[in-house]
Amino acid sequence: MNPNAQILVVDDDGEIRKLLARYMQEQGFRVQVASKCAEVREKIATNRIDLIILDVMLPDGSGLDLCRDLRATRSNIPIILLTALKEDIDRIIGLEIGADDYLGKPFNPRELVARMRAVLRRGAYADEEPRSTGVFLFEGFAADPSSRSLIGPRGEGVPLTGAEFDLLVTFLQRPGRVLSRDQLLDLTRGNGGDVTDRSIDVLISRLRRKLSDGGAAQIFRTVRNGGYLLAAKVRVPDGPG
Repeated sequence: MNPNAQILVVDDDGEIRKLLARYMQEQGFRVQVASKCAEVREKIATNRIDLIILDVMLPDGSGLDLCRDLRATRSNIPIILLTALKEDIDRIIGLEIGADDYLGKPFNPRELVARMRAVLRRGAYADEEPRSTGVFLFEGFAADPSSRSLIGPRGEGVPLTGAEFDLLVTFLQRPGRVLSRDQLLDLTRGNGGDVTDRSIDVLISRLRRKLSDGGAAQIFRTVRNGGYLLAAKVRVPDGPG
């Protein structure tokens, strides 16, 4: 994890921005702040941002729409949503459109920082994966851990969030093996509390949709009382096997 990671805190409440910025700086992070969607786009265009803390309710638009727009432009900057919404469906939508995690208001800043560190660790771990891992070939797709890219059967790039790619590689490294939600949490997201169980289901749903759009058959199977498995045949030409 980058000890000097730069965090963009986005909230229309000036007091919350000030308190979060101060607390994160005390924890060793560099912090920038924004109060509107337009400011977020400007900050991203002119700075290296390692993680965005994004409030759902902003004066010039929805944080959910902004998250969707960033993912549509293939931005892989990790995003943690802050939301006062209580219904699970609203939080699930946030994950479906590409957020890496979410936290409901009110929240403990210490928990937010713990989630930030978990998201940043996942990214750092993926960046450190050796090239000798090779490219995974399956169902006409090619997944390259070294570049964190997925190429479809027609040569098109398939945009994945960081969490989606991590989960896909976890399955590609273990084809045909049933993985429980707890195992998947340990291998990809770590121990993040009760919300991450649902996150795994949402990430699987998103991967199924994106791989199906790329021409793949249903390659993820749900095993009742077991978890999920990758049913596709996987080859690694540059690796063993």
